[in-house]
Amino acid sequence: MKLISRVFLPLLLLLYIGYETWLKLHHESLCSATGCKLAGELLRFPSIYLNYLGMAAVGAILLFGLLSLFKPAFEKLYFITLYAAIAFESIMIGYQILANPEPCLFCLGVYGGLLLIALLSRPRWFLYALPAIFAIFFALSDLAIPRNEALITRNGLYLIASDHCPHCRKVKAYFAKKGIRYTKLDVNDPSVRHLAKALGIDEIPILFKRQGGKTTILYGDKPIIASFEQAPVSESPKSAPLPVTNTDLYSNPDEGGCTLNPLESDGGGCEAPEPEVKLR
Repeated sequence: MKLISRVFLPLLLLLYIGYETWLKLHHESLCSATGCKLAGELLRFPSIYLNYLGMAAVGAILLFGLLSLFKPAFEKLYFITLYAAIAFESIMIGYQILANPEPCLFCLGVYGGLLLIALLSRPRWFLYALPAIFAIFFALSDLAIPRNEALITRNGLYLIASDHCPHCRKVKAYFAKKGIRYTKLDVNDPSVRHLAKALGIDEIPILFKRQGGKTTILYGDKPIIASFEQAPVSESPKSAPLPVTNTDLYSNPDEGGCTLNPLESDGGGCEAPEPEVKLR
């Protein structure tokens, strides 16, 4: 059993990663699923380097496993390297599952191979490690991780709003009165909050108007409603492809929007729900 778990299986896993690396160098892959393509977008470096790292880690597992058959002193290095690789891959897989619509099948194959090696090497130690593996997935699930997918995919109106924001309810009531159709983006969704923060906008409601290849962004109830009324407003309209300065963004948020910044306790923070706006 030691020969299988410490030499044969690591060798197969090394060949598996090596073959995928060779295919990637020739612009091909064992896996063509969407999750595999999206997984590369989560990395800060080209995905081929992750293959090199995987080959190095599994190569070290194979080397220490082979040496441990002759010198028991290498057994500790074997298990340290093996479980370090499992911990690393647990974080990678856990993040993928939470961020992507589907995980990378190739990565799941590598992860399954590592778990099988650990189970066959020392079943009792594997059972001891299971709570730590589950803890990694549980900790990642507690984080507000944005989804790696597009929010604005076609022409139309997209409104970032909260049910507890009176300014948002004012815009939604206006849209309902005028029969204006839109797609609501819930501000409690981490992906939606990440989109707003990335644009430098820190108050809601935010409206995206997408038509053809152009997207217009407005935020605050007065500018949004005024854009449909086609009437001038007393303040400068808050609309631009991208916000320009912090002063433009955060001045007078209580005049037309609720703050998204959790550090701001006044000046527009709309935490407490107010009575719904009723249409006559």
